[in-house]
Amino acid sequence: MKILITGSNGLLGQKIVDYCLAKGISFIATSKGENRNTKCPVECYNKLDITKEEEVRNVLTFCMPTHVIHTAAMTNVDQCEEDQKLCELINVTATKYLVKACNLIKAHFQLLSTDFVFDGEKGNYKEEDAVNPLSAYAQSKVDAEKIVNEIAKSGFSIVRTIIVYGKGEQLSRSNIVLWAKSALEKGGPLNIVDDQFRAPTFAEDLAAGCMLIIEKGEQGVFHISGPETVSIFELVTRIGAHFGYSTENLNKISSATLNQAAKRPPKTGFDLSKAYLKLNYQPRTIEESLDLLFE
Repeated sequence: MKILITGSNGLLGQKIVDYCLAKGISFIATSKGENRNTKCPVECYNKLDITKEEEVRNVLTFCMPTHVIHTAAMTNVDQCEEDQKLCELINVTATKYLVKACNLIKAHFQLLSTDFVFDGEKGNYKEEDAVNPLSAYAQSKVDAEKIVNEIAKSGFSIVRTIIVYGKGEQLSRSNIVLWAKSALEKGGPLNIVDDQFRAPTFAEDLAAGCMLIIEKGEQGVFHISGPETVSIFELVTRIGAHFGYSTENLNKISSATLNQAAKRPPKTGFDLSKAYLKLNYQPRTIEESLDLLFE
């Protein structure tokens, strides 16, 4: 087994590198720029611009992985809405390049996708529920999933996940849990939406879920997230309570007041039955993950 990871400088990419190192699994980490993860050995890193088809083909045929885990993506939902061409290039076209290269070398392809493929009208989504994207970002992930379904010839898996959080090295952006802890610590007033419901996902748990699919030889779509669906307001409140910070200055607000470019699904969350049954997936609660994150 040899894993090639795209987006290895990102939070999930770094956690998959950690997993491979801990288990002695052979891997190649790739990102567009220099390696920013000091835990990743120099000899295990390769630069890769996924938007250049020839480069994708050359790197994959040189490295010859048995599996590719595609974590690289344009994930800023509002930026995707404002620059839909770039969103399509990174999230859709690049996925096609990678799948075609995987077909050449007979490698399993794993795509990271999102709860945003759903419209959020019912929540607790199962893998087979109908998708209904509300934004350019969500549509790009639906389109990427379709490409994987239609052209992957050597086995594939699609991992949908929800709000990933954790700590990493030199990350290009923060995440809600780190932001909330820092903001609560300062004690100033905070406006938090209470009409969006998500199942926040600890990055280590997601990395384990991705790797379990590969290690157990599974195929198809898997929902991998945290075990609890909560409002963003409840999430921030629980972070405050866990660390003993005052939550008196938290104000509930409606998503409509944020004037965001992209529409969000109001309530997602996943039915994790398939992951529990087939992978023995064991996600941590919010409090369990906070203990690990800040021990």
